[in-house]
Amino acid sequence: MLAFPKKSTILIPLVGVIIFISFYSQIENFFVFHPQAHFDATPEQMGLRYESISFKTDDGIKLHGWFFPLPGKSPVVLFCHGNGGNISHRLGNVEKLLSNGFQVFIYDYRGYGKSSGSPSREGLYSDGLAAYDYLVKKRSIPPDRIILFGRSLGAAVAMEIATKRPVSRLILESAFTSTKAVAQTMPLFALLSPFLPANYNNLKKVKDLNMPKLIIHGDRDEIIPFRMGEDLFEAAAAPKTFYVIKGAGHNDTWVIGGHQYFETLKRFIQS
Repeated sequence: MLAFPKKSTILIPLVGVIIFISFYSQIENFFVFHPQAHFDATPEQMGLRYESISFKTDDGIKLHGWFFPLPGKSPVVLFCHGNGGNISHRLGNVEKLLSNGFQVFIYDYRGYGKSSGSPSREGLYSDGLAAYDYLVKKRSIPPDRIILFGRSLGAAVAMEIATKRPVSRLILESAFTSTKAVAQTMPLFALLSPFLPANYNNLKKVKDLNMPKLIIHGDRDEIIPFRMGEDLFEAAAAPKTFYVIKGAGHNDTWVIGGHQYFETLKRFIQS
């Protein structure tokens, strides 16, 4: 005699999946965003010349950033940082970019640092576009002098800007293909990943971007698998370059890469 499973054994997991998917955007935000309001350092403490900038997004959110000028008409790196902390935690990296001849505009997403609002996927995209528009409209910097740089979550923001605005070059560092693909690598979400949306779909976007692209990934990245960097490079439209940093993890690429890292950036930007 055949034994059929009780309805509850099917219904309970099904309800759980439905609830999970219904609240997925909030769950994703919880894992993606780790903002900090307090600055752990300032440009003054590092002896850097800068301007404190306030600007607004199209939806009225007031954002904050730092612009680091250099004499002449050197390229401007629009720095889209990762998901944790705020712009103060990138000052060491900014200092190195300045010493290599690049002006830098780094800004905080909504809910980070001194920027108002709360972070969200669409909000981050709006923030990136507002930062770009500030450079072009307020500082009169032409698009052919703007270098988009995105690290980790910031790579998704930089890629979104590149789909909507003209830029000279695009640098993607420690980037993921999509949050769905990242979920597949996490035991907590792996079983449910087939039901999840492919948010922050960098793999799809990179195929249609025709500007020169430099994709950087550490071969010991403990957060975003190295394979995702390879997948992005394989999918990317030409012209493109893949720079593998031996021994680098997720957050120490520019430290482990050292002199060669910044020389690679210079060759790419000046080519």
